[in-house]
Amino acid sequence: MTNKTVDEILLNIENLRYRWRRGETDVLAIGRFAMNAGERVFLRGPSGSGKSTLLGVIGGVLKPQAGRDEILGQDLARMSGGGRDRFPAAHIGFVFHQFNLLPYLSVIDNVLLGGGFSRARRARLTSDPHKEAHRLVAELGLEREGVLDKAVMQLSVGQQQRVAVARALFGNPELVIADEPTSALDATAQAAFMDLLIRECRQSGAGLLFVSHDPSLAEGMDRVVDLGEINRARRAAA
Repeated sequence: MTNKTVDEILLNIENLRYRWRRGETDVLAIGRFAMNAGERVFLRGPSGSGKSTLLGVIGGVLKPQAGRDEILGQDLARMSGGGRDRFPAAHIGFVFHQFNLLPYLSVIDNVLLGGGFSRARRARLTSDPHKEAHRLVAELGLEREGVLDKAVMQLSVGQQQRVAVARALFGNPELVIADEPTSALDATAQAAFMDLLIRECRQSGAGLLFVSHDPSLAEGMDRVVDLGEINRARRAAA
């Protein structure tokens, strides 16, 4: 469990504007969007509403033309390219839409990748990295299923999901971002995955930004934010 307090501002976006090319119209124009540490926020928006672009900005992959993009008080928009790589890697864990696991690596090796690009993530560990990876997968039920030495391409979709969650949580990131990770699952599997993700983020103290077009997945979240309402660029284009 981490020492983060709920009153701490984890993510703060102010007067943010992003366009793909000079002279084109904005695809993002957000006055303010913020999250507290440990908060669980459901970000809802249909295809084309700017969800992927916003995640790219929050993750430091895209640099906005204007505004603030702060994680824990540090403005990624004013960092160098190297800083925008290192800082999110140290403080954000991603559960990607297609999981982005390396298919020929084992479960443990995929989890260890969660700290592979960040010295800060590794430094926050209170035990040997391999011990921490084993702890996470054991808590997620993968150890008793006997799959730890298997390549992840041999796992079921549900097992791959749990590996992706373990990798995102490795090294105690302050923020976990889940980008449409349940879109290929049936309703029962979706519910089980959401329970798992919320429970693990609560236990680690991580804030959770869950991104989806499906409002039925918002149960258990602290609040729901509609991207279509906060993104003035899309409202103006409508």
